[in-house]
Amino acid sequence: MDPGLDKRRFGHRARLALTPAQVRLIDDQAHAGRALWNLLHAWWTMLPTCRRSLAAADAAIRQARQDIGWLAVLPAQAAQAVLKTYLQAWKNCWQGRAEAPAFKGRLRSVMAVDIPQGRDLHVTRTHRRWGMVNIAKVGRVRFRWTKDLPVGKKADAGNRITGARLVKDALGWHIAFRIQTIAPKPEPHQGPDIGIDAGVAVPLALSDGNHHTHERWKATKDKPNAWLTEREQATLLAWERRAAHRKSLRKPGERTSRRLRATYDQIASLRARAKRRAIDWQHQTTTEIARTYGVIVVEDLPITNMTKSAKGTVENPGTNVAQKTGLNRSISQEAWGRTVTMLTYKAARYGGALHKVAAAGTSLRCSACGFTTPGSRESQAVFVCKNPGCGWFGNADHNAARNILHLYRMGLALVPAAGRAVVRRARRVKPATAR
Repeated sequence: MDPGLDKRRFGHRARLALTPAQVRLIDDQAHAGRALWNLLHAWWTMLPTCRRSLAAADAAIRQARQDIGWLAVLPAQAAQAVLKTYLQAWKNCWQGRAEAPAFKGRLRSVMAVDIPQGRDLHVTRTHRRWGMVNIAKVGRVRFRWTKDLPVGKKADAGNRITGARLVKDALGWHIAFRIQTIAPKPEPHQGPDIGIDAGVAVPLALSDGNHHTHERWKATKDKPNAWLTEREQATLLAWERRAAHRKSLRKPGERTSRRLRATYDQIASLRARAKRRAIDWQHQTTTEIARTYGVIVVEDLPITNMTKSAKGTVENPGTNVAQKTGLNRSISQEAWGRTVTMLTYKAARYGGALHKVAAAGTSLRCSACGFTTPGSRESQAVFVCKNPGCGWFGNADHNAARNILHLYRMGLALVPAAGRAVVRRARRVKPATAR
């Protein structure tokens, strides 16, 4: 490949327009795929280690699809994708990147079907808003065309659809295309450097003062879900109360009624709508930041530890549990980790770069004099330096963003003042160079 070209792999998700019959067919395939995973997991864990192999697992899957009729509704390529995903899950476990694979529950697992080969899709555009895709054992299906795809004359060896995955959420079935393109490498971004402090009151505070907020979708005491309108929040509360009432009438061991399941579906659809609005805001905001700035510096936040429950144990109960629960909910709604992920690949797309610095002390240190004086942060939003020789004051999040950028410029992005390398990863996870 030409050194001036760059190979990119990304995904594009589109909504499927299915008939009730097609929905039932894809649902059956998803349930068969989940059952195949569970059968494969049971077979794998019962066998001795010396008899576990890819060839033996493949032969067992072929035999199971012949002996069990309802497994045959899953296409052969999708069954092979289940095996490939299962083996990759074990590799991630052996290398310390994830827990061991487990059985998939019917109600707790995501319904999905893999289409590993792009040539089986036969994607065509029929209208400026609609396209058609071929799904094995289902037929031709319409999907919403919201982005140009490399199909027809635009497709070649470098620009093509390599596969897809059918995924079901609360809003219905969607298809996620896997796309490969070859494009010229972007020129180095000549924009300024910027430090970003992620928060709750101010979602993204920038060191130059151009903060990004979503005042329209701000959470309040009466509307805890930030991404729903007041009317939608009232509807959600009504559905949750109805679900709690119907659940209280269910006898122990009795199956969930259809009415209760329909109520749960209504709740899930409202929450899915809120999540889509949050992701849309994140996409628009991160794209604007990546286009404007050349170097983006963020904190290396341990989000998992920050959102742990304060409930404690029976012997040592926690304090301020309700307040900590509300804070955890607010942090989860802002989805800081997803924002950093978007900034990472978008900055690279526009020729920029993203760096992480240690988060310790950035919100308590004065960005003007560099001293950490007790009591300088008077409140969540106000910072007044108590150093007699300084006296700088301003927004606390703005002060933290300036400190983040200063750490990067002083060469402390990798080695903080203590002299230890900041490499934060989960326990038992090997560094990338050792994988």
